[in-house]
Amino acid sequence: MTDHNAAAQQGVSPDRYRLIPRTLIFLTRDGQVLLLKGAAHKRLWANLYNGVGGHVERGEDILASARRELAEETGLQEAQLWLCGVITVDTGGNTGIGIYVLRGELAADASPLPESQEGTLEWVPFEAVNSLPLVEDLYVLLPRVLAMERGQPPFIAHLRYDGQGRIQVKFAE
Repeated sequence: MTDHNAAAQQGVSPDRYRLIPRTLIFLTRDGQVLLLKGAAHKRLWANLYNGVGGHVERGEDILASARRELAEETGLQEAQLWLCGVITVDTGGNTGIGIYVLRGELAADASPLPESQEGTLEWVPFEAVNSLPLVEDLYVLLPRVLAMERGQPPFIAHLRYDGQGRIQVKFAE
């Protein structure tokens, strides 16, 4: 079957809404969360704290993508990850973003973190997170992720920008 036929069978057409898949990972250990302070030269989120992650590449499933991004950005190979949530980001155009939020826990004696072109990796105590300059949606998302335990059902959320460019997050009930 050609790619065109496969796309047609799945109902893919230029007039339908599309999502670009991404992963967002939060590792925790001993009451701390690993955050990445974006490098000053970055186009997006310069000097702001975020989780690690990135785009899902062709041929990858979500977990494989998260593991690859984690290894690339932190050097960590063996974190046990679980799905915490799925977020649809409405960008205002025909293409949105689908973010798969994962969490993992590490032992206290995890290896040192490498330098990264993406920015600086930092272990931050849970109680200090909201005092940092975070990527805007993390003020709402991160407390929810940090409160989750393995085995809880993932949350579903929709994120959009209001008329003033501010992010609004709505969780499904």
